[in-house]
This record gives sequence, C-alpha cells and structure tokens, in this order.
Amino acid sequence: MHSSLSLSFSSSTAIPRSGHSSELSCAAPPSPLNLRFCGLRREALGFSSPKRNDSCRVIVSSRGRFKKVSASVSDNGSAPKAFDYDLVIIGAGVGGHGAALHAVEKGLKTAIIEGDVVGGTCVNRGCVPSKALLAVSGRMRELQSEHHLKALGLQVSAAGYDRQGVADHANNLASKIRNNLTNSMKALGVDILTGVGTILGPQKVKYGKVGFSENVITAKNIIIATGSVPFVPKGIEVDGKTVITSDHALKLESVPDWIAIVGSGYIGLEFSDVYTALGSEVTFIEALDQLMPGFDPEIGKLAQRVLINPRKIDYHTGVFASKITPAKDGKPVRIELIDAKTKEPKDALEVDAALIATGRAPFTNGLGLENISVVTQRGFIPVDERMRVIDADGNLVPHLYCIGDANGKMMLAHAASAQGISVVEQVTGKDHVLNHLSIPAACFTHPEISMVGLTEPQAREKAEKEGFEVSVAKTSFKANTKALAENEGEGLAKLIYRPDNGEILGVHIFGLHAADLIHEASNAIALGTRIQDIKFAVHAHPTLSEVLDELFKSAKVHAHVPSPVSEPVTV
Repeated sequence: MHSSLSLSFSSSTAIPRSGHSSELSCAAPPSPLNLRFCGLRREALGFSSPKRNDSCRVIVSSRGRFKKVSASVSDNGSAPKAFDYDLVIIGAGVGGHGAALHAVEKGLKTAIIEGDVVGGTCVNRGCVPSKALLAVSGRMRELQSEHHLKALGLQVSAAGYDRQGVADHANNLASKIRNNLTNSMKALGVDILTGVGTILGPQKVKYGKVGFSENVITAKNIIIATGSVPFVPKGIEVDGKTVITSDHALKLESVPDWIAIVGSGYIGLEFSDVYTALGSEVTFIEALDQLMPGFDPEIGKLAQRVLINPRKIDYHTGVFASKITPAKDGKPVRIELIDAKTKEPKDALEVDAALIATGRAPFTNGLGLENISVVTQRGFIPVDERMRVIDADGNLVPHLYCIGDANGKMMLAHAASAQGISVVEQVTGKDHVLNHLSIPAACFTHPEISMVGLTEPQAREKAEKEGFEVSVAKTSFKANTKALAENEGEGLAKLIYRPDNGEILGVHIFGLHAADLIHEASNAIALGTRIQDIKFAVHAHPTLSEVLDELFKSAKVHAHVPSPVSEPVTV
C-alpha cells in the first residue's frame, strides 16, 4: 500500500527479513517506464521491435540449439550435479510463490526460502486481510444507507458489528490463503526452507533460523523476492496501539472515535473507507497540495466528491506530520504539522489514534548484497528490464534476479508474481520482458477505483515528446442498465488513446466493481489490441462490462478498420 506507483525511493531500517510482497493490491497509476520489449507485442505502446542482441538471453547448448529443461512434478526436476537446485527463491510472498509454481511447471528443481510465514505481506498483512475488512465496510455502508435501501424497497433495522468478529474474519481469511499457498507448493514438490536467506556469492545462498546452525545451498539461478515493509518517516513514534502502521491496523484491535491518517494514497483511502463505515471520524494529512496524489486528476476529483466529502472526513493538505507522539498517561495522540514547502510550524492536532500510510520501504537489508558487489538505491535493488540484478559497476550479476517490491519497479503483489514468471521464462530459454504499462491496479473503496497505463497528464507529456495527438473518451455508469438496477449509478470510465492509430494509452475507472472491469483494458494493452478492433467485441447485456463496451465505441479513431479475416459462421 502506497500513495503512488511512480518510483519513489525510501530508506529502510535493518530488521529481520522475510518474504514480504506488496501490501494492498490497489494502487495509483504508474509513471511512464522506458521499456524495451522482447517476447511481447511491442506495438502495444508504439515501440518498434528491437533487434535481438546479447541482452536477449536464451539457454543454448554447445551445439547452438535451445536446451530443453524437463522433469516430472513428482521429483521436482533433477538439478545438474554442480548445483543443489535449478532455482532458489528468497522470499515466499506472492511474487516468490508465483515464480516457484511456474518454475516447477517448467521442470526446474526449486526451493523457496522464507524467514517468517508463507504469503509475505500481501497474504498476512496486506491484500488479503484488507479485503476482508473492506468487505465488512461495504456491507455496513449498504445497511446504513437508508436512502439507498429505500430506493430498492428494503427496510432494515439499525446495523451493528462485533469488532472481534470482524478482526477474526480478516485473520481467518489470511490463515486460509496462507495454508493454500503452502499446500500448493508442497503438492508440486517445491522445497520450503525455513530461515533467513543470505547470498554468500555467485549462485550460493545460506539460510537458517537465528541461533541455529546455517545451511549452505547452491543454485543455478537465484531470485530475490523479499518485498517491502511500511515506511515510517522520521519524527513519528509508532507504538502499535495508538500510532500504527497498516500492519497493526489490519488486526483491528480498536476502532477509535477519531483517527488521523497520514497519507491519502490508496492505503489511506482504503482505511478511511473501513474506519468511517465502522463509526470513526477521519482526518487526512497529505504532504501534497491535493488529496489522492498519483491518480488521474479527473478520477481523483470525482472520487473525492464521493469517497471523502460526504463522509465524516476532513483533511489538511500541503503539510507534513513532523512529529507524532503516541497517547500515554491519559493524553491523546499529538501530531505536529509543518508547511510542506517552508517547513514552518503550521498546526497541531490531538486525536485518539494515528495511522501512518506513507508508503512502503524495500525489505533488502541483510541479504548479503555486499558479497556480490551490489549497492542498493535507497534500499531498492537495481535491476534491468529483465529483472536481472545490476552491480555497483553497472554490470549484470550472472544468474541473479530481483522481483517485486524489492526492486521498486511497481509495488503490487500481482506485478511481483508477473515478474517472477517472466524470470522463469528467461532462465528456461525464452526471452521475455514484462510490459509494466499493461499491469492494472485497483483501490477497493466503495465504489472502487481502477487504472491501467498512463494518466492523462502522463500521456500528454509523452505525446509532446514523441509528437502525436492524444484524445480522451468517457462514459458514465449512469447510462448502464446493470448499475442503475443496483442503484449504483455514480461512476465514470475514461479512455486515453491515440486517434491516429487507435493505441490505448490508459484506462481509468471509478464505479461499481471497477477493479473487475479494468482487465479488459489491461489485456488489450498487453496484447497490442487497438480500439478499432476491440470495438467489435461482444458484451453480455445487461452487465457492467458494457461501460467498457460503450467507452471503446465512443472513441474516434482515424486509422483504417481492418476487414474480418474470415467469413462469419451461421449457427
């Protein structure tokens, strides 16, 4: 959970390491990435196909042919005699799990090292338990909305909740998913090695629990997938009770009457949704001059009108929380604010609790990077577009990769998994570069926010540099039959595209089930599908998917529409 997917570096402190993957699965849109594409439809973003060179890696035998790697699932492959494993993954979060399963499918003898619990942050302290809390807040909002229920002809008595029951729902869900991940890896023969993993040198790792003897293993290839932890700025004292991070908040040990949330990105937004639904008053503290930084500005403006203004939420923008002192001795939490630009004292707040939602810090200390001459950039491990680790001299470290939050490219759980799968493709002989601009993100508020590709300002900046025009199309949920049937007509879908060739640059949705709707646009970008082609896709009626159908149909593309490749078949 963090306020932006743009590459914002944060320093992290040395703490015991485990496989942490990205926290909440929603996020603000990514900054433009300068990517070279190999093994994907490069025309998706208008890039010309690069010539294959030495940077496109394949596994080649001594006779110059592709080497095939095969093995049965039962014995999890057979590693070369020189190595204990074909692949060792440090960190068993969502990214490491995705890489491990794909590796076994490809016939690699695979081990995964986890120093804490399987599932990392996403499953245990992020995506999964947060969705459980948000499911509760969604139900509560519906039951509390007399106007909404009356419009549907329903009458419900006063809604209430049991705090411990809500907390148990989140904890039980995390436990269930964690067990599912563990069992899936065991069933496929992945060796789960318990302990903190440290790189000793090229293709060599040690692991073990603190206070116990360590084990040394070798691997043909190594993936670092250690994820991230909540970032806490200087001057803020976290006690885990009245001044908390998202890790603490997901336990829901209390529901304060008044809570300040530092940061109005998607971490803060989601928790504001939960707390206000459960009866808290919320105050946002945002360093930038506007709330919800990183979202498309038009979507952010509408979201503020629906998600913030009508609720028990106030806010301070353009200020830093320079010091936060936990409640003690009968005194409330004290927050000292300073002007973000001048750094002059501006105000002070006294609240019941404070949630620090200022983003994520990479979890890379203690990895032994000094043993392979790798220097982090504010904690992030430098990688190229193929997730290959780069050393202090700018050279690639052979057989070493880093995926997920630890490399900072896109701090999302599903991005980490996609990066891991991409790496496995590479080490088994098929060059592959992940198109990060095709990876969707979502914020699970009520209604939801989702996005893929560029925001409108990002697209216009790119257009100015590269010399093309940008057009925007929009459709409203108020024109959608299914949304109206649900009495949920508040929402907007926005398409940013090139009118000259039909290229989709970005899609942003605010409305009912926006997180589910975004994938049609995401897949279109990934596959290089142009608007003039996707206009002919058929959507079931009446469904929310027709919001996207109308959106693509409303776009004005000047490019020639290709003729059907074959005659239609009548049945």
